[in-house]
Amino acid sequence: MNAVGIDVSKGKSNVAVIQPFGVVIAEPFDVLHTELDLKELIAFIKSLPGETKVVMEYTGTYYEPIANTLHNAGIFASVVNPLLIDDYDTNRVRKVKTDKIDALKIASFALDKWLKLREYTPASTIRKTLKVLNRQYIKLNKMLVMQKNNFIALLDCCFPCANKLFASPRRESDRHEKWVDFVLKFPHVDSVAKLSLSAFQSKFQSWCRKNHYKYSESKAVEIHSYGRSQISTLPMTESVKTIIVESAKLLISTLEALAKMRSEMEVLASQLPEYETVSGSYLFACQPVKCIISVLYCAVKLLDCC
Repeated sequence: MNAVGIDVSKGKSNVAVIQPFGVVIAEPFDVLHTELDLKELIAFIKSLPGETKVVMEYTGTYYEPIANTLHNAGIFASVVNPLLIDDYDTNRVRKVKTDKIDALKIASFALDKWLKLREYTPASTIRKTLKVLNRQYIKLNKMLVMQKNNFIALLDCCFPCANKLFASPRRESDRHEKWVDFVLKFPHVDSVAKLSLSAFQSKFQSWCRKNHYKYSESKAVEIHSYGRSQISTLPMTESVKTIIVESAKLLISTLEALAKMRSEMEVLASQLPEYETVSGSYLFACQPVKCIISVLYCAVKLLDCC
């Protein structure tokens, strides 16, 4: 029995090999995540007599190059949760942590859990891509919330409550929000109030046509009346207009990026075998737009963990 413990880090790993009763076959040594070093590591592992199992920790995506290479070479590799390794053999007065010690600790863990180790299987390209897209989608959505809050705070200084002028939901095709597009055209309350009603109606109608929104004459009258009743704390200078316009563009860019990512996730998810089952669920039928990404991702993640 040869237990290979690999402490993975970015671009390189520290490898140690032990046998039962603490016999150290190979003192910890570094292996770069390059084609040459990984080939040498595979040759070394295959040269070991007897059965060999390799164990490493989940470390972001850093473990994938070495785990995939070992799997493709026909070597048993297991990737375990770092918490399991961290809790293993903790009966020490002083906690010591170095790459070499960690590699030996992982190898010892491999010996103790020899029969329970689960062999690593690389995720399919679709599932892996879907996971990456989902993580980025979540992060971008958090950025969207911050950008929107900041943008509304800016508008309160020059166009108070402009975000409440329209009750329309996000447009599904590109995720645009009508009030954001509106402020891009009318960035200051004076850009509405200083126009006559007929002039504003003409501009508003032209804007609706250009941006594919339904024009309403009563809504134009309402907005014009509202604009003349508001007081801004910042004048309509070129600098103020630039701040508002650029903030609106940034927000729109984030909305469009989210729309593209969601569309791509739906395309990828539709290629998975569980897609039909998930898409036929009651939750999906009630709120398909909100549920498709989260439900499909959960299904993918659960299947990968089985």
